[in-house]
Amino acid sequence: MSSDRRAARLPYWMVVVALCFLGWVFLYSGRTILSPVLGAIGTEWGLDEAQLGLISSVFFLAYTAMQIPTGLLADRFGRKGLLVAGFLLFGVATGLSGLAPSYGMFLVTGALAGLGQGTYYPTQYALSSAVIPPERRAVGSAVINSGMAVGISLGLLVSSYTTFSLGWGWRAPFLVMAGPIVLAALLFARVVHEGKGGQAKGGQSKPQPAAGGANATADIPLQLVLTRRLLGLYALNFTSLYGFFVILTWLPYYLEVVRGFPVETTGVISSLVPWASIPGALLVSAMSDRTGRRLHLVRVLLVLAALSIMGIVYAKSRWVLFACLILYGLVGKLAIDPLVVALTAEWAPAGRMATAMAFLNFAGMASSVLAPYVTGYLTSATGRMDLAFFIAGALLLAGFGIALAMPERAPARAPAREAAAR
Repeated sequence: MSSDRRAARLPYWMVVVALCFLGWVFLYSGRTILSPVLGAIGTEWGLDEAQLGLISSVFFLAYTAMQIPTGLLADRFGRKGLLVAGFLLFGVATGLSGLAPSYGMFLVTGALAGLGQGTYYPTQYALSSAVIPPERRAVGSAVINSGMAVGISLGLLVSSYTTFSLGWGWRAPFLVMAGPIVLAALLFARVVHEGKGGQAKGGQSKPQPAAGGANATADIPLQLVLTRRLLGLYALNFTSLYGFFVILTWLPYYLEVVRGFPVETTGVISSLVPWASIPGALLVSAMSDRTGRRLHLVRVLLVLAALSIMGIVYAKSRWVLFACLILYGLVGKLAIDPLVVALTAEWAPAGRMATAMAFLNFAGMASSVLAPYVTGYLTSATGRMDLAFFIAGALLLAGFGIALAMPERAPARAPAREAAAR
């Protein structure tokens, strides 16, 4: 009987994937609760579009600044502790944002939330990449990434519903989300066992040594995460994420102010993007794992994403606009992410995995610092928000150019590098 119970338990890598999925649900719901209430915040404190854009830019500046330090520290001292501590800080700061008495304090609490969230990407993808079987790596990452889509939709809906439908005010979604975020941090602390490469307790696979650690990391030069191919992936990630953060930060505002949709519906319409991304990411990732042509698929997705994001501006009817949003969800950042993560995991040494993931996300999230403020500044200066979508489309095409110049196959690892990675 006991052997049957052990056999019925999920493999440890599936447990990690499920928990990392949940982590992204809360991270992205914590981010997107801001978007539907930007107008209400601006009205209360008398802010213009540039000041509203600065709210997201300050958050993402703090988030981005944490990436490389987190990767270096995680590979040397451990990943789980940083992940849990960051998640706890994120939850507390989210609650404080709902209590902020002024615009200045709101910027401070947003920066603290960004610092807390900044520990998640490098530690989570290093932990998950170490335990997901290589032949399931893109699909596993796509399942984890789909938590972003669910989180975006959850944040938009919770924010719109509590603020406008229930009439609780713009502070309510921050206070509502704080508790579940802290509980998720405690769940990570209890469930994740760093350095375990097999199944959960009671499983049949034996634990494997951690890929990181002080000794392993010390033997691997930092230059191995700054190779020409990896630098190309980092730059490509920047171009992919810029348009995503234009949409994530400004789409509800654009739908309300420019396209004339009722404020109560903007969160629901914006959620078309994340919901469409779930089947898109899973399908593309399955194709990637089956064919191994990850970079080829990335090239195709970048072109389609550029066309869809610029199509948002050109769409004359609501149905064409909805189609462009759905298409972007299917082929945009959330579909590209698992492929880029899988390529990074395959090209970077295992002992520097968190560092490589940190550089990847640092480059991508640099766009999150620029996109909200640049969009707000251009809108204030010109009175036109469509310029932001054109810039996003142009950057996606630049990413296509970078991907086109990269080789389809990963480089063979030198024996010394492979030994160090082990």
